[in-house]
Amino acid sequence: MKLPVVSGEKTVKALYKAGFRVVRQKGSHVRMEKRTDEGTIKVTVPLHPVLKKGTLRIILKQAGLTVEEFVKLL
Repeated sequence: MKLPVVSGEKTVKALYKAGFRVVRQKGSHVRMEKRTDEGTIKVTVPLHPVLKKGTLRIILKQAGLTVEEFVKLL
């Protein structure tokens, strides 16, 4: 499945549905965390109008989500 074209704001909302919580924001970057049994997963999402494919791919990899799981959360 291809990566969707999404904004940083939509990405933050999707990660929120996946259990991530906003910890802080500095400028246009939002820091999110999710606590698991293995530890804490930390992800930084830039609030750009359109996220670059590579940036989105790294965010999904850090979050431990597949493209299919992410699309369902949108």
